[in-house]
Amino acid sequence: MVRALFVCSQNRLRSPTAEDIFGKWQGVEAASAGTDEKAGSPLDAEAIEWAEIIFVMERAHRNRVTKRFGHQVRNKRLVVLDIPDEYEFMDPALIRVLEREVGPYLVRLGGTPPP
Repeated sequence: MVRALFVCSQNRLRSPTAEDIFGKWQGVEAASAGTDEKAGSPLDAEAIEWAEIIFVMERAHRNRVTKRFGHQVRNKRLVVLDIPDEYEFMDPALIRVLEREVGPYLVRLGGTPPP
């Protein structure tokens, strides 16, 4: 079972969409968090420790994660998706981008998309 963490700023649109989509895959446990203090689910050390692979939506998120949790993410796979904050929750265009960008990583790690 691969544990995938999705990170954006507020944890309201992009990362919860990814959590919902990839949480339905076989062999994948998905969670999401935000880098901002007032995020729906603020990123914390426990989430970083739990994750095997961390997907961040933008380079700024990677910078915040590595600055705050540098010692904890050293041995983690951290992937920048370069998905701008221009989508709504469960936006079909966002889902297509996520499936295209994240899907191959999860398949390589043993995940299987739903039929």
